[in-house]
Amino acid sequence: MTDAPSDRLANTSVPIHPPLAARWSPRAFDAAAIVTSEQLTAVLEAARWAATWGQRQPVRFIVGRRGGQTGADAADETFTTLAGLLKRGNSYAHAASALILVCADEGEDERTARYAAVDAGAAIAQLTIEAVSRGLIAHPMAGFDVDGARAAFGVPDGVRPFAVVALGHLGDYATADEAIAERDSRPRERLALEQVAFTGRWGNPL
Repeated sequence: MTDAPSDRLANTSVPIHPPLAARWSPRAFDAAAIVTSEQLTAVLEAARWAATWGQRQPVRFIVGRRGGQTGADAADETFTTLAGLLKRGNSYAHAASALILVCADEGEDERTARYAAVDAGAAIAQLTIEAVSRGLIAHPMAGFDVDGARAAFGVPDGVRPFAVVALGHLGDYATADEAIAERDSRPRERLALEQVAFTGRWGNPL
């Protein structure tokens, strides 16, 4: 039985879609678990069908798996490379079942670059919600060597690596690193709705 932090559901003023309420970013991954090909395909399909500005579809994914469907310990070369590119603070993700580098073609000008970033964010959001709906966990990370990723994978000029998403199954917090267990047990917090949703003019709560 997994010993996981409690009260992780979002505290919302009205009920929202359950996978949205249940989504959070755990750091304790089950190093013995695998993500099946169907699960991996599903989260990528969810990301692929995210909204895209002007039908540009600029988002691309580089995918590595730790082990295979047989449960082998060996990670593929892509996973090993992505894990090596993570900053020290994200080393917990070495236990994930898959690592996904999310990139976007920034296009020809500042405007297309801006909305490419929006598209990348939408793709990551949909990927994480699909993961939760399938009993998985996902943790997007900005802490990685961007230039190293460009070089390692031959990412073309004009395409920006935005994030690495760790995908897998929730680990046992009873055996997790103490710092991770403490951090993941902190209360989930967001600004109150009246602090972020306005009407009429800026700062006037909805």
